[in-house]
Amino acid sequence: MDQKEKPGKISRRNFLGKAGAGVIGGYVVLPTLGAIFPKDKTVAEVTEPIDTNVELQKLSLIVNKKKIEKMVPANMTLAEFLRDELKLTGTKVICNHGECGGCTVVLDGKAVYSCQTLVLDADGKEVITIEGLMVGEELHAIQKAFIEKDGYQCGFCTPGQIMTAYAFLQKNPKPSRAEIKKAMAGNLCRCAAYPKIIDSVEEASKRI
Repeated sequence: MDQKEKPGKISRRNFLGKAGAGVIGGYVVLPTLGAIFPKDKTVAEVTEPIDTNVELQKLSLIVNKKKIEKMVPANMTLAEFLRDELKLTGTKVICNHGECGGCTVVLDGKAVYSCQTLVLDADGKEVITIEGLMVGEELHAIQKAFIEKDGYQCGFCTPGQIMTAYAFLQKNPKPSRAEIKKAMAGNLCRCAAYPKIIDSVEEASKRI
C-alpha cells in the first residue's frame, strides 16, 4: 500500500500518520477529562439524576481507574451508561446485537460486548474503555501499532478492535499469527482491513 509521495501533495500514508489521532485519538482523547472526572470526586457527585420511570438501583464500579457511584435504571446497558452518562463515546454501538464487536470494552480483564451487558452486571467491577488506554497524551502501544500498520480505514470499528486486542495480549503477550486471527474473529470490519488489523496486533505484541 506504500506509495511514493509527490512534492506538494499529501500521500494517504502521510495523511494517516498525521491524522492518526483523529481516527484513533479522536475516540480516545477527551477534550478535558477533568470535566468528567473532577479530582477527588466521583461522577455521582457531579452528574444530574437520570429522568426515568424505570426502577433505579445503586451502581458502584471503577471506569478507567476512576470510582463511580450512581443510581441507574435496571435495564440500562453498559454501552448506554458509558456513552450517555459518562460521555465516553469512544465505545461505538454499531449493530447493537452483540455481533460486530464495535462496542467492546474490558470488564475485569475480559473483553465483553457492552451493548449486550447490563451496567448492573458491572457492579463492583473494573471497566476499561478505549479512553482509558492512554497515559496523559501518550497513546498505548496498541493504538500506535494500529496507526503505523494501517489497522483501520474508516476507523469506526477501531476502538472495539483495539480493546479486544488489549484483553487478548494481556493474557497472551506473544501470540502466533494464527492465535491473533482467532482472538480477533469476533470483531467485524466493514472496510475489510483484516490483514492490516492482524499486522497491527502482531506489531503491538512485539512492543508490549
